[in-house]
Amino acid sequence: MRQYNFYTYILTNYTKKVLYTGVTNDLDRRLYEHYFGKDNVNSFTAKYKCFYLVWYERHQYVNHAIEREKEIKGWLRAKKISLIKQENPGWRFLNSDIMDWPPVFTG
Repeated sequence: MRQYNFYTYILTNYTKKVLYTGVTNDLDRRLYEHYFGKDNVNSFTAKYKCFYLVWYERHQYVNHAIEREKEIKGWLRAKKISLIKQENPGWRFLNSDIMDWPPVFTG
């Protein structure tokens, strides 16, 4: 049986004042898109420079990843911070664990 990978993730900005929760099937591509504003230069992540990965989890099924994203988006900030601290107590930026960081624009 084929193994699928879907990710629910949380990004922050350099000052760690803003949190963004998302879902993707390709985490390194999605981090690249956030970093270079590929979706929209007026998007939330572009506006607040949220491209530092601080938490993620893998799911086999896309519906599980989406359900988890919706669950986390419904939480208060304090609960999101608690989730991040459980896995990443130092709030280390995890981008370089996933891909070469910072990414190089490939146009």
